[in-house]
Amino acid sequence: MNNWYRPIWGIVGSMQSRIDQVVEETAALLASLHGVWDEDEVDEWQHAVQSAEQALLRGADDEVVLAAALHDIGHSPMLGGPGVVDHSGLARDWLTPRFGARVGWLAGAHVAAKRHLAATDPAYAAALSPTSVASLAEQGGAAIDPEFASHEWHRDAVLLRRCDDAAKDPAAAGAPEALILEIARRLTR
Repeated sequence: MNNWYRPIWGIVGSMQSRIDQVVEETAALLASLHGVWDEDEVDEWQHAVQSAEQALLRGADDEVVLAAALHDIGHSPMLGGPGVVDHSGLARDWLTPRFGARVGWLAGAHVAAKRHLAATDPAYAAALSPTSVASLAEQGGAAIDPEFASHEWHRDAVLLRRCDDAAKDPAAAGAPEALILEIARRLTR
């Protein structure tokens, strides 16, 4: 009997183990957002699943949906915790090796997108929640960053930002966590 398949099975099994590990880590990070408050009306877990739902409702692809769900994981006590200065950078750095450059960049760019929208869209700036107004000031205020504005994924980052801002309703439904984790499974590198 030829055993040529044994080495291949070992590689496949190792890849599956890596995927399972990443999905478990992602589930743990999501769960750690329960009871973490950045906004007044929803905790970070509600915000995450509502952000993903908003992306789904807007027809976003899997990478945008996952980035929307995980853009604030820097607030998790497992990473930076509530009140960490660069939560978007922490999210980018955690997401990129697991889900690729686009997911990481989109999550990391959600602050730049807010600053950009506040500088270019007066209606957007006027509609920000009081917490977002305060954090915008802490993040450097409204500004157009030419590097952000010329980036190939900046439109997706603006879409994610709009999903982020629409995900602060205590009565709103969110995407099922199982769906978010299935997307994570599909995108794991």
